[in-house]
Amino acid sequence: MRRRDLDGCPIAGALQMIGDKWTMLIIRDLATGPKRTMELHSNLEPISSRTLVGRLRDMVKDRLLERTDFGGNPPHIEYALTERGQVLVPLLDALREVGQSLECNECEDRRKRRGRYCEVCPNNVELPQSRPISTPSRSPRRERDDSIVLL
Repeated sequence: MRRRDLDGCPIAGALQMIGDKWTMLIIRDLATGPKRTMELHSNLEPISSRTLVGRLRDMVKDRLLERTDFGGNPPHIEYALTERGQVLVPLLDALREVGQSLECNECEDRRKRRGRYCEVCPNNVELPQSRPISTPSRSPRRERDDSIVLL
């Protein structure tokens, strides 16, 4: 396990791991199941592809995410939360409550701007089910292909 170099406090270490702008949003989007890189990218506007790929790599190194490369052309790569990453999911509810208490945003703001709630939002009448990770078939292409090649 990688130790964090601040003052030795577990809070400081955790914040070094998850304290940047995008990490918990990636956790939010993966909380309902594995997603391809471009699915994450389209949900996390205005993140740049370079920033997203860097965060995903760091999160894989920190064992928060699992990267599965199904191969193929174009590449089919999916990311999913590990057991260690699942530990962060309860923080989403706490962060939502804090954001509402501080009057940062309301869930309704997201729906107005993006046309839908977050997948994990309690305002969703029906939460999508996690989709199982499966090997891609040689059938027609998916609507969106990953255009980012991860090495």
